[in-house]
Amino acid sequence: MPKPLLIEIASDVICPWCYIGKRRLEKALESLKGEVEVRIEWLPFQLNPDMPEQGVARADYRRAKFGSVEKGRALDARVAQEGAGDGIAFAFDRMQRTPNTVAAHKLIDLAQSQGKAGPVVDALFRAYFEEARDIGDAEVLAGIAKAAGVESWPAGVNATQVAEQEERVRDLGISGVPTFIFDRTSGLSGAYPPEQLAQAIREAAAT
Repeated sequence: MPKPLLIEIASDVICPWCYIGKRRLEKALESLKGEVEVRIEWLPFQLNPDMPEQGVARADYRRAKFGSVEKGRALDARVAQEGAGDGIAFAFDRMQRTPNTVAAHKLIDLAQSQGKAGPVVDALFRAYFEEARDIGDAEVLAGIAKAAGVESWPAGVNATQVAEQEERVRDLGISGVPTFIFDRTSGLSGAYPPEQLAQAIREAAAT
């Protein structure tokens, strides 16, 4: 019988390593079919909690964060190379804005309550990183919610719950994402290769 296991993932949808980590987790779980029965829950984490509601121009954000646009481009190139190995075509050269992700986390939370978080998270990553769309924009979010069949968006949002969840994540000492938490007893932080993720999941399921 497959062993049941809860995997909580602290993530932000503007974190490229979170997108890569999601793809690698999917590969790890594919290799563990029949061994574990996983339930995934997404936890909100804002890389930029002080981001203005309307976001900022990405070039300005990258310059402020890394000291120069050139350094930001070099880092983007490294991430793009990593992502290509996991089937992700990062569109860094077409991305215009770095959005505030509060609304996106609210959408994920609402989708999660309806069993639709996986498709929504994937759609948010794809929209931002591969389609260069502004996932802080209300129309973009509405389109993603509709395509995934999420009901009562945005009226059904529980903003207090999302804020409390993020506070709990930070109280756990999590300061970087993606972070994978296994049955609330062990975890990994980072976009590890599928083989390492699979081994950590196996060990967690065996305890």
